[in-house]
Amino acid sequence: MIKKFFLLLLMIFVASCGSNQSVVRTSQPDPRKTTTPVAQRVKKPILRPNQPKKSEEVVNSSNSSKQNNASSSEILEATTRVKVTTEMVLAYIDKYKILAKENMQKTGIPASVTLGQAILESGAGTGPLSMQANNHFGIKCHKEWTGPSIRYTDDEENECFRKYDDPSGSFRDHSYFLTSRPRYASLFQLGKDDYVAWAKGLKAAGYATDPKYPEKLIGLIERYQLSKYDAEVLGKAYVPVITKKEIAYTDEVQKYTVVKGDTLYSLSKKFNISIEELKRKNNLTDNSLSLGQTIIVK
Repeated sequence: MIKKFFLLLLMIFVASCGSNQSVVRTSQPDPRKTTTPVAQRVKKPILRPNQPKKSEEVVNSSNSSKQNNASSSEILEATTRVKVTTEMVLAYIDKYKILAKENMQKTGIPASVTLGQAILESGAGTGPLSMQANNHFGIKCHKEWTGPSIRYTDDEENECFRKYDDPSGSFRDHSYFLTSRPRYASLFQLGKDDYVAWAKGLKAAGYATDPKYPEKLIGLIERYQLSKYDAEVLGKAYVPVITKKEIAYTDEVQKYTVVKGDTLYSLSKKFNISIEELKRKNNLTDNSLSLGQTIIVK
């Protein structure tokens, strides 16, 4: 009986040891069938604030190329400071020349002066005041103005400027501004086609604080032959003006097209000419250059 009991205990012990032995596999498990997910690193584009998307960058790059390929450009600086191309100025003249001639017939202000001032003051219609308020002459509100207005920092911060429904209102107010104020009365004693005297007279009467305002205005009038509109109103034959500068450069004029990396300093060294002379020859108001810009270097 005792032997049978010990034999039974031995069988139970052997059975329990066998159940604890590890299972030996003869083949490796297929990793594709594992139930544990595999983590993957996915590189996603990071868009930071104000960072353009790729499609926008392509558009901006294309627009930049078009601007840089402009045949010529200049900086207009009066109430605003903007860079415009010759094509933009010519388009502006074509759009407002009739309005300037009509104002000349009514008020006696030379159409050339009106157009020249409008181009200079508004950046040929691209300045913020002209774009947002149809104000092409930088006319401030003044005490008598009761119409809509816009705030813009000019001589002082957040100055009040007149806002118009249409640019023609700005041209009309410009004419009224000159004809109604006593300090400009002497201008109307000048010849209606004497734009040089008018430009100097405007500065003398305090129209602009820029000491070079007359030169800039006269330069625009002569460069774009605006005095021909004065001749049309007066019924006179138009004679193109040839300046002394043009006569001096008629025999030997050397021009250069600006490429990437060019500066006024590098060009002055390259062509053995001073920076100031380069600026004078090309009517530049600062040292900035544009790709594709044609400048006189001799």
